Amino acid sequence: MSIKVIAFDADDTLWINEPYFQETEKKFCALLEDYLPHHTVSRELLKTEIANLPLYGYGIKGFMLSMIETALSVTEKTIKVDVVEKAIELGKELLARPIELLDGVEEVLLNLKDRYRLVVATKGDLLDQERKLKNSGIEHYFHHIEIMSEKAENDYLKLIKHLDVRPDEFLMVGNSLKSDVLPVLGIGAHGYHIPYHTTWAHEHVEHTVEHPNFRQLENIQSLLPLLLF
Repeated sequence: MSIKVIAFDADDTLWINEPYFQETEKKFCALLEDYLPHHTVSRELLKTEIANLPLYGYGIKGFMLSMIETALSVTEKTIKVDVVEKAIELGKELLARPIELLDGVEEVLLNLKDRYRLVVATKGDLLDQERKLKNSGIEHYFHHIEIMSEKAENDYLKLIKHLDVRPDEFLMVGNSLKSDVLPVLGIGAHGYHIPYHTTWAHEHVEHTVEHPNFRQLENIQSLLPLLLF
């Protein structure tokens, strides 16, 4: 393979993220259990989040605003102010969560850093993702940090152009087929999928992937036998 650059997604590829969102969502649904069952509130929250993506993008701040909007909507604006305050507190608690690296991450980065240019390519709120990287203790392994508002083919083409490599010299590693793999394969680059046990519903892809540049890995350590040769 001619790979020169390896880009890693951040949330649920380098460190834990989605379980914290799901934990916060359960607490939020419990705030509204006098109005609707948990699963109904959860469904309405997801609809609101997706509708708000073009306005707020990805990340905790958009999630906070969507919780407040959902609370107002499902209660027909009868919700008490203290419940709204609690929703804001839940969001702030989520922002303050410590960074917990996934198993094997630092070992893999340490082994790859002298052979490849390593990059972070992640979606989310700029300030929050910068904070996570700073607190992760692994920022120094990366040649470049790209915090993206979206991960479509054009977004990856811009990144590859900025890095001054050909698509076939670029590998993206992540837990989302929708964001980290399919767009990359679509432009002729390499995409490796490392499933995570929880994935945001908006990122689910049902069909299987068949492509010569695709690999399905069990964990991040599985990269080393493929890339150290």
